[in-house]
Amino acid sequence: MTASTVRDFHHASFHGRIGIARVDITPPVGISARNWGAAKHDVADSIHRPLTLTAMTLATTPGEQTMVYLDADLGGWKTPQTFRNMQTRLLEAFSLTSANLIFALSHTHSAPLLMEPDESLPGNEIHQVLMKSLYESAIRVVKEAQSSTFEATLDWHQGRCSLASVRDLPDPNPEKQRVICGYNPDVVADDMLVFGRITDTKGQIRGTLVNYACHPTTLAWENTAISSDYIGAMRETIQATTGVPALFLLGACGDLAPRYQYVGDHAVPDRHGRQLGFAALATLNDMEPSGTRLAYAGVVESGAPLAVWKHESRAISQVLRAREVIVELPLKNWPTTDELEQQRMACTDRALQERLSRKRDIRRFLGDGSTFPLPVQVWRIGDAVLVGCCGEPYSRLQQELRSRFPDHTILCMNLINGSIGYLPPADLYDIDTYAVWQTPFDRGCFEKTLAAMTQAIFDILTD
Repeated sequence: MTASTVRDFHHASFHGRIGIARVDITPPVGISARNWGAAKHDVADSIHRPLTLTAMTLATTPGEQTMVYLDADLGGWKTPQTFRNMQTRLLEAFSLTSANLIFALSHTHSAPLLMEPDESLPGNEIHQVLMKSLYESAIRVVKEAQSSTFEATLDWHQGRCSLASVRDLPDPNPEKQRVICGYNPDVVADDMLVFGRITDTKGQIRGTLVNYACHPTTLAWENTAISSDYIGAMRETIQATTGVPALFLLGACGDLAPRYQYVGDHAVPDRHGRQLGFAALATLNDMEPSGTRLAYAGVVESGAPLAVWKHESRAISQVLRAREVIVELPLKNWPTTDELEQQRMACTDRALQERLSRKRDIRRFLGDGSTFPLPVQVWRIGDAVLVGCCGEPYSRLQQELRSRFPDHTILCMNLINGSIGYLPPADLYDIDTYAVWQTPFDRGCFEKTLAAMTQAIFDILTD
């Protein structure tokens, strides 16, 4: 074997102009923050961890079209239209196409829902201040990121973290033919962590990114505080070592959550966050120096023939592309908006009322059509590809995409540019399970999304 036949080792990388900025978006106590049907409170009465909004801008050279990534410690948009209203204003403010903006949510279940005015809710006035200030904060933080760009290299590396577990558990009660939402010890979860390191031309780390799939549902109905769930402690853990901002990219976690969750004890999400943060730092310390490849350099004859590998500089991709593709997903034949509202009004169960309210709002947005045009965002960032949508696909999607593109780093994301519903695999539609009950999408939605993402990744890699 010669040096020319030995594969080198290098990270998926991008070299260009990167900007990073962060702002605090924590709302005051008293805001409407009831996210769990089982909750007995309606407003937040304290702050566990602050919520932040972080902007990252990407461009090949100064003055080129910018791609904007927003990382928000927020839970979800009550309706897709609420996000579209925000998106329209941001696109106009920065002269962006929809393909070049990703507004990503951490999906913490301990933050207020993003919604239009609702005078029936306590804390509504505070909520409207939040919505106004969120837009203003997004404008401010993107401008700050754009005005402070620097020449940098973004490298990606794969690691592992066992925080996530599969949360589809067959009900142990033999009289209940259903799947309940909680830790299933008999199924192995996808534990892939993809870590990003941003390094400037002086070799200094300027930012990090963590792509990981796990529902931030540690804190539940007993928690009355605003919290970023495990993401806050994850950021704190990484930043304490690196001294630079840590961004979060929520993976395809439709079926994944912490093993121990649904608690009110704030020490638990902090422990979870440290677990993910330490795993991310371990991945960082497993990376090669920025801008290099580890190449086979020959043999040194010693007590054994020793294969010598050395770092060599390498050319780094400056390719930056963004696309938005539409996949038509089948919709269920749900009751009308009026019928769902009548069901909600007649319901006396507080938890079921909450489900029906959310279902009603989604139905109102979807209208009476038989399909929904789901936007899929695809970014090529050098050697890596980021792909995601506003739905919540099961982790099987990211595993399948990685297997279809084994020579590339694939970053999958849930809940970007809106939030609407789960995308469960077709076989689950024969089972009584929450993800199927909740989603407006009919059987085949997962498979159509997977096919569309596969084609979109192929196209953006071969352009």
